[in-house]
Amino acid sequence: MSRMITSTTNSIEARQIVEYKGIVTGEAILGTNIFRDFFAGIRDIVGGRSGAYEKSLREAREIALAEMQDEAARQGANAVIGVDLDYENISAGGSSSMLMVSASGTAVVLR
Repeated sequence: MSRMITSTTNSIEARQIVEYKGIVTGEAILGTNIFRDFFAGIRDIVGGRSGAYEKSLREAREIALAEMQDEAARQGANAVIGVDLDYENISAGGSSSMLMVSASGTAVVLR
């Protein structure tokens, strides 16, 4: 299968949408642990970037996009347009939390 075109725009330049397949989604929920949260909190206080959280965000985003693209391919689409990414921090009680990333868009067939 060729690479799935994925775009936040509602059209693809020089390509014609010949069929709309419908809305597709993908989700990823990753747990964070107390030690990573603790050290990320220290970094936030003294400044700098939290590499652990950035890596988790990147991983979750890639999973959510891949799931969305897989759903589009199952529907016979070769592109997803109007892609939107949402990020949520979900408290699981106590000292743990989870990170959720969801991706949604419209699966289409391009010519």
